[in-house]
Parts: sequence; C-alpha cells; structure tokens
Amino acid sequence: MFGEIAPRYDLLNRLLSFGVDRSWRKRAVRTLAPVPGQRLLDLCCGTGDLALELRATGAEVHGADFTAPMLSLAFAKARRTGQDTAWVRADAQALPYADASFDAVTIAFGIRNVADPRRALAECRRVLRPGGRLAVLEFFPVRNRLWRALFRLYFVGILPRIARLFRVGRGGAYAYLPASVDAFPRHEAFADWMRAAGFPQVVDRPLTGGVARLLVGTTEEA
Repeated sequence: MFGEIAPRYDLLNRLLSFGVDRSWRKRAVRTLAPVPGQRLLDLCCGTGDLALELRATGAEVHGADFTAPMLSLAFAKARRTGQDTAWVRADAQALPYADASFDAVTIAFGIRNVADPRRALAECRRVLRPGGRLAVLEFFPVRNRLWRALFRLYFVGILPRIARLFRVGRGGAYAYLPASVDAFPRHEAFADWMRAAGFPQVVDRPLTGGVARLLVGTTEEA
C-alpha cells in the first residue's frame, strides 16, 4: 500500500496537513538538538524528510524503512540536496544494527504501521546507547469530543476524496489512516509501552491542539 502511494506521498502530506507536518518534524529535531559526531537512526523514514532535517544538523544519519519505493525517493531527494545519508531497507521489529549503535532514534508517523509496535520499541532500545533518546511523532485517538469530531470529519469524509482526486493509489491508503488511529492505543498507554521497553523517562507533548503528539523517551545512563 505504501509503495503504491510513494510517488505522491510528499505532495499529499503537504496538502492534507496544510504544511503543518513540516513544523512537527522541525519540533522533533529541535527537541533532540543533535550535534555533529552523534549517530542517529530515522526509523520508518518514508521519503526521508525527517532524516534529511536531522542530517542538516551535521549528525551522522541512517534512514531505514520497510518499503523500497519510499527509500528510492528518499535516496533521490538526498542526492539532489547533496546530503550524505545512509538508507537501508529494514524491518523495525528486527533492525540490522548492533546493540548501542545510536545516540538517538526517531520515528515519524510510522510506529502505528508496524505489526508489533512493542517489539519495535524494544529494538529501538536495543540499538540505543546508554542515555540515548527515542523521539516518536504520531497520531493517537483524540479524547476531546470537538477535536475528535473534526478529526473524523476531515480524515473520514474529506481526506479519501482528496486522495482519489489526486489519483493516489486506490485511495484506500488514506481511508486506512483514520481506522489505524482509532485502533491504536491512547498516548498515555503508548507512553507506558515506551517505559516497559526500557525508557523510564518519557515526555509527552501535544502538537497543534493534540492533533499529533511528540513523545520522547530517554534510556538510563550507564
């Protein structure tokens, strides 16, 4: 499904979020504040937007995704901008990296699409060094009734029609989005998953009125 929508993925994300998705990614980068010499992994990297934002800080960045067409676009985007980034096709549940390989791991709107998110969180913990951080940008079920009604109106009634208008795959990918959010645990439960995976300190920040959230977990120091 994600391979099918890859060619127009960036365009639709900008249109559907009114460009706000860029500010969410920049917030994640500012929160982590990477510096040259650090080694970062952007997991479920898609077409590479967050990985390239991280690379612009001077840190060494690896981008990993399960979908080959997404990685192809990420590679082309990096080549156009002259960004030296390593791209790897990988399963978030079984990462091809050694223990304690990275200073930070990021996942932007991807953990919800992993078959076993808790296993992926455990893998993130495994590849992080002591004191390393995991930053997760994601949509979660909205508790506020007004926001929840607006979310469903847009993502169920409007978004799939826009996807069909732009001939993005079968349109089913964007019908999948609200269904996957509804089926995902609330952000409080997800924070508990992070703690259970080995991130005792978790900071949970709402973005744009709670439409999206940024959760940052920190591992224990050695």
